[in-house]
Amino acid sequence: MKPALQIGLAGLGAVGREVARRLAAGIPGLRLAAVAVRDPGKAHSTLAGFKDVKIVSVEALAEHCDVIVEGLPPKEFRTVAVPAIERGRIFVPLSVGQLLENGDLIERARETGARILVPTGALIGLDAVRAAAEGTIRSVTMVTKKPPEGLEGAPYLVERNISLTGLKAPLKVFDGSAREGARGFPANVNVAAALSLAGIGPDKTRLEIWADPGIGRNSHRIEVDAEVARFSMTIENVPSENPRTGRIVALSVVALLRGLVSELRVGT
Repeated sequence: MKPALQIGLAGLGAVGREVARRLAAGIPGLRLAAVAVRDPGKAHSTLAGFKDVKIVSVEALAEHCDVIVEGLPPKEFRTVAVPAIERGRIFVPLSVGQLLENGDLIERARETGARILVPTGALIGLDAVRAAAEGTIRSVTMVTKKPPEGLEGAPYLVERNISLTGLKAPLKVFDGSAREGARGFPANVNVAAALSLAGIGPDKTRLEIWADPGIGRNSHRIEVDAEVARFSMTIENVPSENPRTGRIVALSVVALLRGLVSELRVGT
C-alpha cells in the first residue's frame, strides 16, 4: 500500500471547508494533514471533530503536505505558492488568475519538479479545449453572467465608480481579454483564466462579463472555433455561501485530488 498523499488547505472559506469535510469523511489514498488560516481560533471551531489535522502558518504548509490547495484572497497568492513550488509539491490554485500575473512560478516549477494543477472549477469543457489546442484554435470567447452581488466590489468596478446597487436590467460591465478580466475581477473570473491557459492564452481569449439582476445562478457560455471542431458550452452554477463562487468548485477540487490516487482516470 502506498502512503496516503498528505493534503494541505490554505484557507477555510466556502471551498476549503467543503473540501476539508469530504477529505475527513474519507477518500482512500488522501489524508487532510494541515490547514493554514488567518484566524486559528475560528479554524479550531471549524475543524472540531477532525482527527490529527495541524493548524500551521501559510509559509509552513508545504513542510507538512504533498499537495497544497490554495484558497486565499488573491493578494496572498504568492505566500502559499512560493513555498509549495520551492519544495517541489503539487500546487492546486483556486486563484487561477494570479498565475497570469506570476508566470515566474511556472518557470520555477520546471526547475524544482513541482506541478501546478488547475482544477476545472466552475467551468465546462476544458478537456475539449485542451484537445483542440493540440491543433489550431482560431478563437475562444467566454460570456459570464452573474447576479450583481457576485460582482460588487471588484477592482474594475471600484476604479470606474460603477455601482450595481439597484440594477434593474442586465448590464455588460466588461468586454476585453481574459488577462484584463482577471486583473479587474480577481475574485470573480478565475474560470476565464483557466480557459485561457487551456486554449490560446490570456491575451487572445475574449471575455464579456454581465451583471444580471434577473438570475440566481452564475452562468458561463464558451464558444470555440478550431480547425478540428466548433463547439459551444453553457453551465449555470448554484452559488455557494460566497456569491462569487459556485458550489461546484469545491467538488471540482475533490475530483482533482481523487484523480491523483485513483486507478481509473476519465478525461484528458
